[in-house]
Amino acid sequence: MKINVFSTLYELCIKLAKHPKAPWFLGINSFIESIFWPIPPDVMLAPMCLARPKRSMYYAALTVVTSVLGAVCGYYLGYFIYDPYIADLIAWLGYESSMQTVREWFTLEYGVLMIFIGAFTPVPYKVIAVTTGVVAAESMANTGSVGMLTLLNFVLVSIVGRGLRFFLVAGIIMLGGERMEHALRRYIDYIGWACVILVVIYIAYEMMTP
Repeated sequence: MKINVFSTLYELCIKLAKHPKAPWFLGINSFIESIFWPIPPDVMLAPMCLARPKRSMYYAALTVVTSVLGAVCGYYLGYFIYDPYIADLIAWLGYESSMQTVREWFTLEYGVLMIFIGAFTPVPYKVIAVTTGVVAAESMANTGSVGMLTLLNFVLVSIVGRGLRFFLVAGIIMLGGERMEHALRRYIDYIGWACVILVVIYIAYEMMTP
């Protein structure tokens, strides 16, 4: 019998968005999504904003705060106990190749920019959080410094990226209603990947410029 795990989790989050304690579920989902959970906060945030438009900004703020707090845990997991425990978990979740790609970008000294990409776009934020901690730990071991990948920089950039993403979602739905909610769900990945492409073009240009 075929079990569609991710579809089931997705539908569960939609149902939880209608629960009286939905803000608690939203906060928990946002927190663990930044560490290992596969369902993005938008899945709950969007229908909650649609149901109670006047609370949209509160829901967005709650999502940003709990998401960044979860990412801080991911950062420390990468920094202190990545090998072998977190490495095995990353492999089990199927993010190993994604993380390796992200690490290669970090070695090009675009670490802070990569944090923003993960915070704002569909790139798995959990991968960015753990990778930042791993690269920071490796840099500390090799050079005695984490460079730009300090926890403070990580938090500040994460707040900006997550804030732009979730307040944008909340604002669009608050102003546009159900039609915008459907359009956002349909096109959010395209918008996010477009941002990634623009950033990659910028990085490529910087690398080729003498």
